[in-house]
Amino acid sequence: MSHLTVYLENDARRPELSTSDPDLMAGHLAHVGIMFERWTADTPLPASADGEAVLAAYAQPVEALKAARRFRAVDVVRVTPATEGVAALRAKFLDEHTHDEDEARFFVEGAGAFYIHLDRRVLRVVCEAGDLLSIPAGTPHWFDMGPRPRFTTIRFFTRPDGWIASPTGDTIAARFPLFEPATVDAA
Repeated sequence: MSHLTVYLENDARRPELSTSDPDLMAGHLAHVGIMFERWTADTPLPASADGEAVLAAYAQPVEALKAARRFRAVDVVRVTPATEGVAALRAKFLDEHTHDEDEARFFVEGAGAFYIHLDRRVLRVVCEAGDLLSIPAGTPHWFDMGPRPRFTTIRFFTRPDGWIASPTGDTIAARFPLFEPATVDAA
């Protein structure tokens, strides 16, 4: 279930806000410049579906967002517990970093958690199938796919060379709860 949890940056034990209401989530995130929308993600994809098949299944909303936001490239990331090097892949995203462009993701299957560090707060946004999240360029954040990841996401880029991260060097991510899909509602 999509979920927003807001913490003070120095207290990961007591959230200021915890909600699964998509309208409240969208409004709260919009207030700090983050786009959150619920799209329809009901096209069943076989386990063997490659990136081209995923993009074909969602061609209309993908093209509409590309045109509206001037994205120049898209790709598909599909991760399962069987993905080679999944532990290293998870670790790669667990450190706070920024990007020189917006980080826009549409979850087609599964779930993952973005942690966004803004205004002395950390906003944990658990995204699931049907969620579109766009984090503005330069915003410190990290991503946790969980210990047994299972997700498919379409990524949007303004640069043709795609995703490039710049680590902030801040160790804040280590002080916040990891994404554990079975305990999302307990956050």
